[in-house]
Amino acid sequence: MMKSSTELIKQLIALQGPPGEEKAVREWLKIELDGLLIEHTTDSKGNLIVEHSPEGDRAENIPRIVVTAHMDEIALMVTRIEDDGKIRVQASGGSYPWKWGEGPVDILTRKGPLTGILSFGSIHTDSEASVAEQARKGPLLWKQAYIFTGKNAFELENEGVRPGLRCVLSRSRRIVTEFGEFIASFFIDDRADLAVWLLALNELKKSPITQSSSILFAATSSEEVGGEGAQLLLREHPSDICIALEIGPRTPDAYFPIDAGPTIWVRDGYAAMEALDGEILEDCCREIGISPHWQYLSRGGSDASCAAAIGLVARPITLGLPVENSHGYEIMHKNAPEAMVRLLMAYIKKNVENSSGG
Repeated sequence: MMKSSTELIKQLIALQGPPGEEKAVREWLKIELDGLLIEHTTDSKGNLIVEHSPEGDRAENIPRIVVTAHMDEIALMVTRIEDDGKIRVQASGGSYPWKWGEGPVDILTRKGPLTGILSFGSIHTDSEASVAEQARKGPLLWKQAYIFTGKNAFELENEGVRPGLRCVLSRSRRIVTEFGEFIASFFIDDRADLAVWLLALNELKKSPITQSSSILFAATSSEEVGGEGAQLLLREHPSDICIALEIGPRTPDAYFPIDAGPTIWVRDGYAAMEALDGEILEDCCREIGISPHWQYLSRGGSDASCAAAIGLVARPITLGLPVENSHGYEIMHKNAPEAMVRLLMAYIKKNVENSSGG
């Protein structure tokens, strides 16, 4: 039996997967796909790929569709180690110190995770050297943060700690909170969308759509650092349409209720959706009884839009789960994943029907 979206999300959020080191997430997804009897491959970038191709030559007028959800999460990278053992870090993806705060983190070494505490120092001082005093006068930056492990530089070197290692939130901070109609956690972006990705693949198994169209599903790597995985994927698998499954962050310039209705990005910081796809999605929403949130995103990007901006796909589409607190402790409606599955499947079906004259 297929797990519920909330259960899938809980299990996915528990996994650590910074950009370029998504193995734990990918291996978990492989097990789930095997359980669903869905064949899969992995490319040189670590993208996990499921491809549905019709027997024989596909109809030339039916567009090839790629559906992505990314495996990586925002993280930190070690930049240097000071003599007293303080480990300095910078963002890998869009992480901000005021979103993470002080607390346990894991440095991913070859020997295994090394636990430390992300720290900013004490507030009981007026010294200009203190981070607290600096933060009273200006923004808090990663260069002001350090990781405390209780080890000196020599001991850390023996532990295998060096610049370039990824640092992620500890497993103890990866607990999903359920309250009323909502769930909340770090890394709903994009683990909730990976749950949608799995649920949609399970639906696709039962659909006749795959008999007449070419559809590729990919769990992509390194999205948070510029959509690297999707760009390689689309070079190796040229496609007409890329649908990125994402979050829909609520902002002052795109304000909507945090409900189950999917967001549809009309434009982000990289590319705009084609007018044709807006019309198709509008028809789909009307037919399946979904009220979407049409979102103009003044900052941000997705696998689809980043690829479209450099000419790797003609028709970028981004569907989002409405969330509060993006790149932090994100809040989402429990029923949003199921609504997104319905819209995604309706869009794929509509493209097949429109192209084949059905």
